[in-house]
Amino acid sequence: MSPPLSVAPEADNAIDAWTGEALEASAAPRAQQRPRLARRLVQERGWVRLSPRRIYVFASATGAFYALTVIAMFLAAINYDLALGHALAFLLTALGLICLLHTWSVLAGLEISALEAQPVHAGETARFRLLVRNPDTRPRPALEWQTAGTTVPRFLHLAPKETAVFPFAFSAHARGWLELPPLKISSRYPLGIVLAWNWFWLESRCLVYPRPVFQPLPEPEESGGEGSGSGRNGDDDFAGLRERQPADSPRHVAWKMAARDPTGLRPLLVKEFGGGAIRRLRLDWNATEGELEQRLSILAGWVLTAEAEGTEYSLVLPRLSLPSGRGTAHRHECLKALALFSTPAQDAT
Repeated sequence: MSPPLSVAPEADNAIDAWTGEALEASAAPRAQQRPRLARRLVQERGWVRLSPRRIYVFASATGAFYALTVIAMFLAAINYDLALGHALAFLLTALGLICLLHTWSVLAGLEISALEAQPVHAGETARFRLLVRNPDTRPRPALEWQTAGTTVPRFLHLAPKETAVFPFAFSAHARGWLELPPLKISSRYPLGIVLAWNWFWLESRCLVYPRPVFQPLPEPEESGGEGSGSGRNGDDDFAGLRERQPADSPRHVAWKMAARDPTGLRPLLVKEFGGGAIRRLRLDWNATEGELEQRLSILAGWVLTAEAEGTEYSLVLPRLSLPSGRGTAHRHECLKALALFSTPAQDAT
């Protein structure tokens, strides 16, 4: 039986407050945000297991005060020859050592992996998701999570054999690939006097499309001849029906046939026409004006508008041309080409 999969409620409740700091931190250069230990990390792929040898353990600020207090009690018991003072000091020392083992065991053996991040446009929020798995029969309480550049941790509690989805959000300022920064997982459970932690860097990235700028579409090209399409002319011959795709216009849905379905479970059908002119858009780099990013933003806006209207479109860039098409996959390929576009001068650097 597979372990339960859940979205951590602690993460959901705290994400809005924590995200604000993460978004501000993401604006600074990533290399400057990382602590010295995190800068030496190597990206890891797949599942990462926190083995005992990679977990660091040290006294927290509260633990340092606790240790000084125990030392003072030892000195006082020795100076005044107090048997009960010796007993109390030894008891507190044993409690500290037991707490050290408990704090270390909270992290030992945890398994972490990154899920694929969905593409976003520049200026939006990129959301990464981690899978955190507890393979043991003991709970993992009070897990603290931090990214490089943030100071406020977020908390997660894992039940025995539980797998939780833990979200992280970052501001996507520029097009291209946005990588998940190094992450720190730590714990101060149970008394807060010992801190156990580990830095790791998962191989995960989010594709950031250009920020769209919406302008009127260029004039379409019309190609005559037989073919199936979403004929827009009233004189086109009816060619048949097919299942509706997300990009199809509601005007072409066979609503009368849909009304005859008493269950409402059958997919919607779209009318196809043949013999009319098929409208295709040519989204050409040379049809735009302005700086590099402005031209890419205009093309991104054209791609989204053409897709929303259900019109076939092609994309023409310097050194790259994508054939005519439409649909979710075609839109992604066009926006990806715009997101990763670079000039010869940028390639040389």
